[in-house]
Amino acid sequence: MSIFAILAIVIVTVIAMEMVAWASHKYIMHGFGWAWHRDHHEPHDNLLEKNDLYGIVGAAMSISMFAAGSPMIMGSAAWAPATWIGLGILCYGIIYTLIHDGLVHQRYFRYVPKSGYAKRLVQAHKLHHATIGKEGGVSFGFVFARDPAKLKQELKAQREAGIAVVRSAELT
Repeated sequence: MSIFAILAIVIVTVIAMEMVAWASHKYIMHGFGWAWHRDHHEPHDNLLEKNDLYGIVGAAMSISMFAAGSPMIMGSAAWAPATWIGLGILCYGIIYTLIHDGLVHQRYFRYVPKSGYAKRLVQAHKLHHATIGKEGGVSFGFVFARDPAKLKQELKAQREAGIAVVRSAELT
């Protein structure tokens, strides 16, 4: 397999993982998987959260793909692209950890961006946390951040429609 094909698989996988993460966040974490995700939306002083279990799920996906691509494990049934899909999932996990847990929630380091896309990411995710409970909400992705002004409008409309309970201070 050429280096270009490998790079394409890894990059496409990273992009696809943002879509998988968005859908998982919106429909699983804020749906039937709320029991694992709830503590992420509530104040606490714990080093770890139940929500971190979702990272283990992502790691299992990556490891499974590495295994599926390994001739040592799968023999002649090994599928070479699986290795590079596994690497793409791993790369997305690293990006997620640095951006979401590190930059946005400051679990690993303290840095408050003053401008640019990093500031937009932080603002968008803070607006995600503006809702109380699992209903409603905006900005379910982790790497792609929409315009915070538009997100505020959506939150306001959700509050007015009774879809979400929103902390009003977040809408000013």
